[in-house]
Amino acid sequence: MVVSPYIYARPGISVWPDGKTDALVWSPLATKVEVLPAKGAPIVLEPKEFGFWEGQDLKINAGETYQLRLDGEEAFPDPASLSQPEGVHGPSRVTDLGDFVWNDAQWRSPDLEDLIIYELHVGTFSGRGDFEGVEERLSELVELGVTAIELMPVAQFPGGRNWGYDGVFPYAVQWEYGGAKGLQKLVNACHEKGLAVILDVVYNHLGPEGNYLGQFGPYFTDKYQTPWGAAINFDDAWCDGVRHYFIQNTLMWLRDFHIDGLRLDAVHAIKDNSALPVLAQLKTAVEALNRSSGQKHFLIAECDLNDVKYLNPINSGGYAMDAQWCDEFHHALHAQVTGEVKGYYSDFGGMDPLEKTLKSGFVYDGIWSPHRKKIFGSRPHGIAPSRLVVFSQNHDQIGNRMLGDRLSALLDHERLKLVAGFTLLSPFTPLLFMGEEYGEKQPFLYFTSHGDPQLIEAVRKGRQNEFKDFMKDEKAPDPQSDETFQRSRLTDRARWSDEQRTLRVFYQKLIRLRKSILTGSDKQGREIGREAPEVLSIAYHSARQFIRITFNFGKNPYAMSLPPGSYKLLFYSADPEWSGHGEEPLNAQPEAPEQILTGHSFSVLQQKP
Repeated sequence: MVVSPYIYARPGISVWPDGKTDALVWSPLATKVEVLPAKGAPIVLEPKEFGFWEGQDLKINAGETYQLRLDGEEAFPDPASLSQPEGVHGPSRVTDLGDFVWNDAQWRSPDLEDLIIYELHVGTFSGRGDFEGVEERLSELVELGVTAIELMPVAQFPGGRNWGYDGVFPYAVQWEYGGAKGLQKLVNACHEKGLAVILDVVYNHLGPEGNYLGQFGPYFTDKYQTPWGAAINFDDAWCDGVRHYFIQNTLMWLRDFHIDGLRLDAVHAIKDNSALPVLAQLKTAVEALNRSSGQKHFLIAECDLNDVKYLNPINSGGYAMDAQWCDEFHHALHAQVTGEVKGYYSDFGGMDPLEKTLKSGFVYDGIWSPHRKKIFGSRPHGIAPSRLVVFSQNHDQIGNRMLGDRLSALLDHERLKLVAGFTLLSPFTPLLFMGEEYGEKQPFLYFTSHGDPQLIEAVRKGRQNEFKDFMKDEKAPDPQSDETFQRSRLTDRARWSDEQRTLRVFYQKLIRLRKSILTGSDKQGREIGREAPEVLSIAYHSARQFIRITFNFGKNPYAMSLPPGSYKLLFYSADPEWSGHGEEPLNAQPEAPEQILTGHSFSVLQQKP
């Protein structure tokens, strides 16, 4: 007797090594479920426990298309389809995930403290706009020094242009990007070059167009509402079938695509009051996969609640996520260097939040938030810094601005370098957004390619209304326009300015420096200090070295007072090599302990034995 729905394998149609094809569909309220091949007779599936329907050794082969018919009436694409070559409304295609030849048997994912993440959007990262376009540029990323790429969502979405958060087939890889085989090939190439791959997945909602899951069963619940409509059913009647669907999706990415880790989008929007929350259940399933595979796949949660329960162990009531995005590091840094204090930035600005986020990540850790009008957050005591992912830019913080303007459109060259140093030399896990490393001038805008005219108009109006209080005299770029998409593409390297080329080398050497001085940073001692009203410092010390990093966020020079000793200058952002305007701040003479650090700059000093 089956005692749990989790005994079932991945839903959808699976092709096994022996060539046999099986089907598994979850539709608990249906009285009949059939597979309708494009060629051949309908195949009636057998009812099983917990609302599953099963068929074995089906007369359908890889490459053939099919639909699923419920109760002898309307036919739909498979909710667990692995391929949608004709788009979100077309038939599904049988896909063999096991016929790709991998050559990464020796690959092992890096430790969290060794991650330097590069977030990219497949459609705008290269001129090709697909997985092959990303693969062609991997050598550039290796040269830059990052250790992992993070792909924005690739689950099938309507049309060919989208950020990916409107995906409606969580198991199907976007056809225009190269489909399942294209993604497997990209991951294999990344591992060959020493790069880990993180995939952004969305388990808090599905997009509106082409969303057929509700036809098959209670995938959604009216018990809660989210910004995107009805919540996914993780704790209401029949929720175990829904949980099975998303847990198996996670295992598919890690097992069949060799993805190293997942970034779970907006987990605060996952509504779940179960005794065993789905995130904890998901983590338990990943740990079981890790034990059986010998790999160390990881889960990174995006959460804006400053809630350490997402990181705490399951036996302590937490969800045991391996790491969590730390938005407040961004907010404090952005508000300080740009002077923006509207909206949620009103809770930041000035040096106090910047000092606090450098010390512990969270700024609001159980204190009053004037913007939210309530006490907010919890204290991350005992949380290793590498478990917080920090950034000065990402797809949200750029693309959710009406004009999609990057920091390179808001800051001068000196402050761009200062921001880079503050992020990359922090004790946390750093993330870069594509183009940041050379100061990309093109915006990253919000774009879609929906097919429903009413939805298109609703998105246009919603986008304009979102910014009505900020940009009253400007019109938001049309998300549906191809021009909006084209403007968001990265600039070809041949067209970079001299300043951009200099910034690219600056990032490269800064990353190299991080690797040399922050190896095993979770185990190093560190001290955060406020040297002056607008000057912060970090001291990293271990048995083998003492490193002092000083950041001057003020526009005026700062006279550093160094403890007695002999020092070596490892890096200075205002050096003429980086098109800076400063003199070397240190002559390494103990009798001259006071050195000048020019405005909007930072230096890295190593104390000699």
